[in-house]
Amino acid sequence: MKRLTLYLFSVLCTVSTINAVAQDTTRKQVIEITSSYKPVLRNAVKINFQASNLSADTSKVRLQYNIPAQNLFYTYQPLPLKPLALQTDTIMELGTRNFIKVGFGNYSTPYARAGFSLGDGKTSLVNIYADYISSKGNIANQDYSQFNVKAAGSYFTANNEFYGKAAINQSNYYLYGYDHSIDTFSKDEVKQRYSTLILNAGLRNKDVNAAGINYNPNIQFSFVSNADKVTENTVVVKAPVDKTINDKFTVKVALNADATTYDTKNLPANVSIHNNVFQLAPAVVYDAQKFTVQAGVTPTWDNSQLNVLPDINVEFPVKDKIFLVQAGWVGEIIKNTYQYLSGVNPYLQTPLSQTNTRETEFYGGIKATVGNHFNFNAKIGLVTYHNLPLFVNDSIIGNSFYIRNESKADNLRIHVDFSYINKERFTFNGGLTINGFTGLTDNTKAWHQSPIEVESSVRWWADKKILLKADLYAFGGAPYLLPGNINKSLSGGADLGAGVEYSITKQWSGWLDINNLLNNKYERWHNYPVYGLNFLIGAKYSF
Repeated sequence: MKRLTLYLFSVLCTVSTINAVAQDTTRKQVIEITSSYKPVLRNAVKINFQASNLSADTSKVRLQYNIPAQNLFYTYQPLPLKPLALQTDTIMELGTRNFIKVGFGNYSTPYARAGFSLGDGKTSLVNIYADYISSKGNIANQDYSQFNVKAAGSYFTANNEFYGKAAINQSNYYLYGYDHSIDTFSKDEVKQRYSTLILNAGLRNKDVNAAGINYNPNIQFSFVSNADKVTENTVVVKAPVDKTINDKFTVKVALNADATTYDTKNLPANVSIHNNVFQLAPAVVYDAQKFTVQAGVTPTWDNSQLNVLPDINVEFPVKDKIFLVQAGWVGEIIKNTYQYLSGVNPYLQTPLSQTNTRETEFYGGIKATVGNHFNFNAKIGLVTYHNLPLFVNDSIIGNSFYIRNESKADNLRIHVDFSYINKERFTFNGGLTINGFTGLTDNTKAWHQSPIEVESSVRWWADKKILLKADLYAFGGAPYLLPGNINKSLSGGADLGAGVEYSITKQWSGWLDINNLLNNKYERWHNYPVYGLNFLIGAKYSF
């Protein structure tokens, strides 16, 4: 069987070979190749999208911020000049709604202050403050006392705030600036007792309404008197309105009326004066991306005399508005009422006339915000005054001042203020003002106008229970005029104060204020030296 199989396989191989040799070579040869390769489609490559840079948005969104009154009392505030070196602490700590603060110091100085807050702050809020201080100096009649009561409140509706204020002040000064080796006066003969009552009410919108209009009409009544010498009543009505046209334009207009009646008493020839000022103040604000400008004019009728005052302000932001360049041309009328002048100099004689001051200023300056804590503002301006009141000692006794008018004067004024605030732990505020009076027409110098003034204040919570504070007021010597047209200059002065407050419990704390640490008995007004070093010590109860 195996042989038969082998034989058949040999025969097949022989036949195949013969057949291959016998093929026709003239015919076209075809070779067929069979492959096991199977083509396969590749997976699609994933598409990657590349993000392109966003185009810069050149449109400027104008945001309207309406910040309600915060009812805070800041440590750096402009204060009227007082005859004493003693400056009481008027700061109210944040979060304290009610408190009573009492103390006593040298120069027979009792001190009391209280504050009360009512309402929930959402629908209504009323703050009431009262304080009293008095002192007796080492010089005869070098006494002083002051009593204040003030109430301010607001009632809030869905769209508006109704607000009002009432204030009562009574201050007693004595004309002790005479030669005590020659003259002797009783207290009643040299007393200056100022009594003031102020009532104020107004209405303002909380948010911009659908028409884009803001309004704040208000009215104020002031009643001022000096016992048996002067009575003065003033009514001030203001009606400011502004409307936002679009994201760049805002239109403003204000109507102001200020009417005063002034009457003297117990003089050989008494006077009755009407001092009225009316204003119309339209302006347009254009807020562009690279600058902001406010342009307007203020027609003002000063006792029927028309004056057109400028109102132009420009600001140029630099470096993302961290740095601002400012410039402007502005004007105003300063009413020289008895209330205003006696607030500047409480040793004033009874005036027999009232002439208002017209002030215009060209200025330029910078504003800057550095980091999150430091703010800086510097401005230099050329100020022109018309009818500037100057203070001159009387030529008989020398213990009172009369007004000497300067019809025209220029002042190269430099003002700098800055602040550093680190949350609630540390605050530092300071201000510098330099005055350079030139071009006086009726007077040789600007009598009792200080050429330089410096103010600063520091508050530091060294610990949760310890508050340290310091204050500085310094000024350059002002020129003054003696009989016979003899002019001299005061020496200037510096008043440095320091204090500490320690929280014993959440409700009780003790405090100490020391004023005029340098014991500098300077004269801000000629013949009126202030107290030397003085202190107050006391306790405070908060609830």
